[in-house]
Amino acid sequence: MTQTRWWWVRHAPVTENNGTIYGNLDLNCDCHDKDSFQALGGILPDEAIWVTTPLKRTHQTADAIRAEMLARDFPAYDVIDDFQEQSFGDWHGMTHQELGEIRGDPWHRFWHAPASEAPPGGESFESLIVRTAKSIDALNQKYIGKDIIAVTHGGTIRAAVAHALDLNPEKALGLSIGNLSLTRLDYYLTEDENTTDHSSWGVGSINAEPFAFKTKKAPQ
Repeated sequence: MTQTRWWWVRHAPVTENNGTIYGNLDLNCDCHDKDSFQALGGILPDEAIWVTTPLKRTHQTADAIRAEMLARDFPAYDVIDDFQEQSFGDWHGMTHQELGEIRGDPWHRFWHAPASEAPPGGESFESLIVRTAKSIDALNQKYIGKDIIAVTHGGTIRAAVAHALDLNPEKALGLSIGNLSLTRLDYYLTEDENTTDHSSWGVGSINAEPFAFKTKKAPQ
């Protein structure tokens, strides 16, 4: 059995959006929470593949985590387009109140829209799951047996959990994924005597605060 370990981290908070919906807009994040970065740096494996998205807030967050780690010889980021946050199209830049006034009764309690609905000029959460799953499957083959630290987005991590656990997309929208939270997913691949591959997923944590984990001991 081969185990590929995924360490999903949501980027640091975005504050320059002034409370508006930002989806996959390329905004900066606030990296002043040094304690959380130190905690993550003490948890995450020193030797790992680092995955980000093209959006700069994931690079900023990953850089801030790396600055708190003992290791210094880090690999370049593997930038995955498919791991970008869901696009909300014409809803970008709206406040939640403005969107609520437009939508009325269909307003969703967990997300901006039902999983199957694509905003005008945007995409649905179901579509996000499809593209996220495609790249997860590809990276499981590319980096089999390794640790993968994926600094991405809340919607992307919900999609990853939905893929791993085969969740109904609408149910997956109920998952809370906080900024700088850690979600641990393990991919297991077993080859039997007939050379038939069997794969499965295990869940270590979802939306865990980094302070909930014991940090690694510094080398003596």
